[in-house]
Amino acid sequence: MRVMQYGCGKMSAYTMRYVFEKGWEIVSAIDVNPNIIGKDISAIMGGENRGIIIRDAKETENVILDSKPDVVVVTTMSLLEDVKDILLLCAKLGVNAITTCEEAFYPMNSNPNLTKEIDRLAKESGCTITGSGYQDAYWGNLISTIAGSTQRIDKIHGSSSYNVEDYGIALAKAHDAGLTQEEFEKEIASVDEISDEERNEIIESGKYLPSYMWNVNGWLCDKLGLTVLGQSQKCIPTFHDEDIDSSTLGMTVKAGICTGMRAVVTTETKEGVTLETECVGKVYSKEDFDLNDWEVIGEPNTHLVIERPATVELTCATIVNRIPDVIKAESGFVPTSRMGELKKI
Repeated sequence: MRVMQYGCGKMSAYTMRYVFEKGWEIVSAIDVNPNIIGKDISAIMGGENRGIIIRDAKETENVILDSKPDVVVVTTMSLLEDVKDILLLCAKLGVNAITTCEEAFYPMNSNPNLTKEIDRLAKESGCTITGSGYQDAYWGNLISTIAGSTQRIDKIHGSSSYNVEDYGIALAKAHDAGLTQEEFEKEIASVDEISDEERNEIIESGKYLPSYMWNVNGWLCDKLGLTVLGQSQKCIPTFHDEDIDSSTLGMTVKAGICTGMRAVVTTETKEGVTLETECVGKVYSKEDFDLNDWEVIGEPNTHLVIERPATVELTCATIVNRIPDVIKAESGFVPTSRMGELKKI
């Protein structure tokens, strides 16, 4: 397997190492950071020199054509709009791609027009584009498996928390860590206070800012064969009563300043199943830890709690383990809900 690494930040240290440990190749690497462009990938992942120099993102098309990867692993931003250039390029060139971009997990319900454009190009060129990561296993396949052992489902409730420090500056800013409460209310919370019609117009325009669970709920409904009647989102700031130093933000988050946010998504379906899910992303205090807490309510009720999952490593291992599924999948933008169960390879 020939892999290009697009984005050489914190996550790539794991994805590249996992690729090598599978016996595959990293054939090229790309980034925008001038401090690492021109360096060997060993500067990111550690260990011996690998002979692969990190190239400037401006050279991406030529690097793809020269290195001929089977798949491009994209570990950069959280919104589809922010990764559209590399995904559209891969789709145009007929190169498979998988990304940790959280919106790309199921972007049909948040940026449908851009998704359709990527899908069209990928079908024309015969490649597959998808999104995966931690949510593929712990918010997706794990929950659909529990649902498959349930006679009647009335509600699916889920909550997951994670430390934005672990994922880099883009994700921390996406969770609005460092804003004052007034800034949060003006810039973030006000977006939730719109009608369904207004929200649909924003979604069609490609300017909607979904929380991670917005796309997860769409993925779960697709996987479980549920018909969405309506979906809403509410973002709530998180605070801590003491100052917290953030190396990722390069600042001290003072008491009373947003450490991040909770985003609660509620989905109503034609089949009568309600999904109420939330993600809590924030700069952690010393008392905080990652938590995955899900409940399938019906007959019977099933409650699953996973404390302190290694979210970064699990995200990266999931991405790498999904690569064979991407290679085998039909052409187009294909969510992992249509690729079968996640398997260790």
